[in-house]
Amino acid sequence: MSGLCGFMQAQMLNSGFENWTNMGSYDTPDNWGNLNSVTAPVSVFTCTKGTPGNPGASYIKLTSQLVLTQVVPGIAVSGVIDTATFRPKTGFPISTRPTNLTGKWQYMAFGTPVDQGYIAIILTKWNGSGRDTISQTWYGLPGMVMSWASFNISLMYQMPANPDTGFVILSASGFNGATPSASSYIWADNLAFSGGAGIEDHGSILRFDVYPNPSSGNINLSFTSAHPSSSTIQITDILGNVVKEEYIYILQGENNLQQSVSGLTKGIYFLKLNSDDGVNVRKVIVD
Repeated sequence: MSGLCGFMQAQMLNSGFENWTNMGSYDTPDNWGNLNSVTAPVSVFTCTKGTPGNPGASYIKLTSQLVLTQVVPGIAVSGVIDTATFRPKTGFPISTRPTNLTGKWQYMAFGTPVDQGYIAIILTKWNGSGRDTISQTWYGLPGMVMSWASFNISLMYQMPANPDTGFVILSASGFNGATPSASSYIWADNLAFSGGAGIEDHGSILRFDVYPNPSSGNINLSFTSAHPSSSTIQITDILGNVVKEEYIYILQGENNLQQSVSGLTKGIYFLKLNSDDGVNVRKVIVD
């Protein structure tokens, strides 16, 4: 694989949550959008400063709160938040391909059925008319962590290009459509990117098509290889879990294969063709 970029330092602003601005009735972490401005009129705050940090002086506390008759999720984004969709409107500049997001956390979910928080990392690139998603990782918080612990989330890449903008979302509630429950929380500190994935080298694979897409049965893989090689075909979910894997042998020239996605839960998956000298990834939708 070519184009390795080495160790990647965090480019998120205020990734250690040391800098806060007082807004009168509440403090807000610099460079992290949250919903305090929406809930402040009723003196409820989903984003607060915790002390001491781990490490440092402070950390971010996100707690889903009952506001009148509705539970508002404890959520923060690395930039400006859209208070209607809870998604980032702006991000931070990033030009390389980290392999992991690391940091410290504590979290707990409440409700029946149990709520679930998440961390999302999205890297995009402007293509002249819109944004391509280079990497998209949604990590649902498993179980509970009641004291400070380190975490390490692997990033999933969908396109062989370097990004120009990054977005990180921290949320105490709402993973995979979970109903937000009051008191669900996530505390976070010391966020950083690590590793350095270079631009994926397609190597011997000269063309790679996957169809039909979406599909609920079989999908066809059609690709041309410059030389024969051993390979694996993997299908992973959005969290990076391998749900199917098959070892194959790639022929020189035209290759046509089938993969079954029947039995997989509806949603977004990623199909990876790993040859001796390159990785090719395509997004697959199971309907």
